[in-house]
Amino acid sequence: MTETIGKVSQQCKIAAGLFWADYAYLGATVKELETAGVDWIHIEVRDGKYMDFGMPRGGFDIIEGTRKSTSLEIEAQLQMVRPSFDVFDQLKDLGVNLISLPIETMGELMFQSITYIREKLDLKVGVWAWQGVPAVAFEQYIHPYIDIIEYECRAPFWVKPVAGKSPHTIDQLVVDTVHRLHQMIVDAGMEDRIELMEDGGLNAGNVSDFIRVGMTVGEFSSPLLKGPNGKYEPGTGGITAAVQKLRGVMSEASHQYRSADGKLK
Repeated sequence: MTETIGKVSQQCKIAAGLFWADYAYLGATVKELETAGVDWIHIEVRDGKYMDFGMPRGGFDIIEGTRKSTSLEIEAQLQMVRPSFDVFDQLKDLGVNLISLPIETMGELMFQSITYIREKLDLKVGVWAWQGVPAVAFEQYIHPYIDIIEYECRAPFWVKPVAGKSPHTIDQLVVDTVHRLHQMIVDAGMEDRIELMEDGGLNAGNVSDFIRVGMTVGEFSSPLLKGPNGKYEPGTGGITAAVQKLRGVMSEASHQYRSADGKLK
């Protein structure tokens, strides 16, 4: 397995989110994403309580099927209320490589959980939060045990999704916050070792704005898995073409704004 998470490079990376996958073709979709050149697989793991989502998504069965279908690293972004050590153990057994913990719900268990995942399970660790959580809330997690900081833009889930587009909303505040998080990482002397992700709403038209301010990896689901006529089926060329289009834009911006050692120019 090629490890890319936490290895900051000049090239901004693609974390392929499975939220908009057609689960009738899960294995084939994951294989095509890998062949097309994404860097890792991002799975949102819900408990049905976090943010009052009415139904869990991205369960252990999805992770199991994904692990059997790829040699890429797998991230489990936990959209859960105070996930237990037992959850972490099960994720380890399923072959997850990175566990991203939610700042909003972990409370006093956050650093205990970070330490457990890193020291006991020997897995990579991330912390994430939705837009609205102050950037300063990330400050104490810019720490040697952390591989990635993730900031997710808001999503009006009450609005009917539009074909081929993300339900997330990006405004200048999101760009400014990612820029501030990058500066916090730089100030801590960890620009070469902590990834910075923007999650949601990214596409070929706006991704350069985030690379310019320090993003090292973007999470993409809609741009890779949804077309004008609905979800792409693997084998039809839609997924591969979407990855290649995105990679081209990101490579150009990465060489424009980032140096060979992975730092901003």
